[in-house]
Amino acid sequence: MPFSKMQGIGNDFVVLDALRGDLPSVDPVALAPLVCERRRGVGGDGILLVERGDTAPFRMRMWNPDGSESEMCGNGLRCAAVLLRERGYASETAEIETGAGVLKVRFIGEDVAVDMGIARLSRGQIGMAGAPEEQFVEADLGEGTLATAVSMGNPHLVVFVDDVDSVDLEPRGRHLERHTVFPQRTNVHFVQVLSPDEVKVRVWERGAGATLACGTGACAVAVAGVETGRLARRATVNLPGGPLTIEVAEDRRVTMTGPAVTVFEGKWGS
Repeated sequence: MPFSKMQGIGNDFVVLDALRGDLPSVDPVALAPLVCERRRGVGGDGILLVERGDTAPFRMRMWNPDGSESEMCGNGLRCAAVLLRERGYASETAEIETGAGVLKVRFIGEDVAVDMGIARLSRGQIGMAGAPEEQFVEADLGEGTLATAVSMGNPHLVVFVDDVDSVDLEPRGRHLERHTVFPQRTNVHFVQVLSPDEVKVRVWERGAGATLACGTGACAVAVAGVETGRLARRATVNLPGGPLTIEVAEDRRVTMTGPAVTVFEGKWGS
């Protein structure tokens, strides 16, 4: 099985190209835990499948290392866009179908800018328990943790802290990922505000654990910062793997800009 190893600011993926016709039939749910294992497999934060779309020329699907499918992945989308450009499927722009809808990407030098759509704040749109129309902004989870929940097509919980480096990431991230108000679990982000246009973030991803970056999470962080009055509408989100530039419009439409590269090409199995 041919694959590309790609990464966007340290968020790395095994990318399968179903567009060129030589990809064998695979079961991503079973394959993801094997391929993403860093000691016995290729290693990665997930599997991306790039194929023909139903409502756009292309579609991207993503599976986490535990085999669960994610609705959306921002860093993965930039990787998929770079694959499309490198293989001649796209040039200056592309439209890619995702679980969060059809998203448009455009290339700016070595960077990829993605129209991530409109952020959602109601419990029903996020997938939270409780009144569907109610928003969860700077609200108490019931244990003294104030947080803001945002959907970028997938669920995110944003927790602002004074010192992000002092956060005990694994126990806190794992606990909040599986908090009872999120029946389908959630991504978790701990955020330290450095200035009105810059933050530092640590990431705990649903189904993957601690990762170097999360593109949709960076968008959710920026939205939460704007909604709580902490951030300007254009901000640099510094993740362990590197920075992303996030812009939040008045209608909460979010644009994410950052790099993605191919690390190597390979073949899995005999």
